[in-house]
Amino acid sequence: MAQLLNYVDTALFALAPYVAMFTFFLVSIQRYRAQTFSFSSLSSQLLENKRHFWALVPFHYGILVVLAGHLVAFLIPRSILLWNSHPLRLYVLEISALAFGILSLVGLIAAVARRLSNSKVRKVTSPVDAVLYFLLLVQLASGVAIAILYPWGTSWFATSMTPYLWSLVKFSPDVTLMAAAPHLVKLHVFNAFVVIGLFPFTRLVHILVVPNPYLWRKPQVVRWYGLGARG
Repeated sequence: MAQLLNYVDTALFALAPYVAMFTFFLVSIQRYRAQTFSFSSLSSQLLENKRHFWALVPFHYGILVVLAGHLVAFLIPRSILLWNSHPLRLYVLEISALAFGILSLVGLIAAVARRLSNSKVRKVTSPVDAVLYFLLLVQLASGVAIAILYPWGTSWFATSMTPYLWSLVKFSPDVTLMAAAPHLVKLHVFNAFVVIGLFPFTRLVHILVVPNPYLWRKPQVVRWYGLGARG
């Protein structure tokens, strides 16, 4: 049984990351060269705007901060640990990370509810969109659950997850760092690899070419005209 678990861990955390990254780069480049204009978020804002705003803006703000936090912990783990050496600063960082995680999760749930409840928006939701939303829900929900059930994540991420991620970068994956992790953490990490692998097939590709200025720009009115319309 132990040997089987070792094989599973190797497949999930030593092979899957490279499959995901290879797919990400290969398909993203191929899609950009062959279908440049498909690099779009395919926004459904024109179909319904009010709930779109209150769903997608909180989601984007929350997820950007959460991703930035993960990146900082990956690049400068010692600085994170030094910051966390003071209890008050540790509490501030933990509470802030959890708050933005919940913000992004609530925004995503609102976006999914909007797509399910609005018939016009539901009609333009493809099967890939549905899979993407499901994976993102799993990712955010598991992340929030980890923050609540396994506190001080900013510290143990720097001491456990960062070495594992760097081992992937160095093409020498250390699966032992993941073998002892709780199942919820394993789900969160593996699901992230799945999202990365699916990334170039979805509307998420717009992140690669568009800096999301709509988060702070003034509202704009956009009019679409049919092929036969004039003026």
